[in-house]
Amino acid sequence: MQQQFQPAYQNTAYAASRNKVLRNTYGLLGLSMVPTVIGAAVGTNMSFAFLAGSPIMGSLAIMAVFYGLVFAIQANRNNALGVPLMLGFTFLMGLLLGPLLQYALKFANGSQLIMVAGGATAAVFAVMAGIATTTKRDLSGMGKFLTVGAIVLMVAVVANLFLQLPALHLTIAAGFALFSSMMILWEVKNVVDGGETSYISAALGIYISIYNLFTSLLQLLLAFAGDRD
Repeated sequence: MQQQFQPAYQNTAYAASRNKVLRNTYGLLGLSMVPTVIGAAVGTNMSFAFLAGSPIMGSLAIMAVFYGLVFAIQANRNNALGVPLMLGFTFLMGLLLGPLLQYALKFANGSQLIMVAGGATAAVFAVMAGIATTTKRDLSGMGKFLTVGAIVLMVAVVANLFLQLPALHLTIAAGFALFSSMMILWEVKNVVDGGETSYISAALGIYISIYNLFTSLLQLLLAFAGDRD
């Protein structure tokens, strides 16, 4: 009889562990929005003239800092240092929203479009997370597709640093919006299925996808619905 109950006990413990990781992931995501908002408020009132003076070098420097912090968080994904690193990272990401928010606020309906982009981002996250937690389909095969998509988008981003083509910029924004939505679905599903056991690593991946989704949607809204009057 003990052998009969052991698999059931193991399955229950495994499910409880996955649920705990998912709850902690959502908790850290929610907490991460606080330094993001603070950073965005600070960034909106900062001067980013150094980026305008040397956009290519500025962008490369930002990417270096971004990947450096991501590496540091992943290196501490299973210890207490990972959480403050994550919060510092999200403050920086909020700060880097400054130029985009400053640009948006120059539009007559900029504030409304920022709220629309935020609301749309929250709605997409809720839908994708809901699908990920309820679907029984195996989505592990999406990983290879998303890896290829990430490479294509990064090549396009680097290329447009030199080309500066508005049409390509909007295409990249649309691509990032779709890619980020799929990433949220895959990342949450990975936690649900037990493929990701670190809530810090899971929260980092989902946060980056949410961030990219918001900025992409805002850029598209400004391009097609922005009122310059």
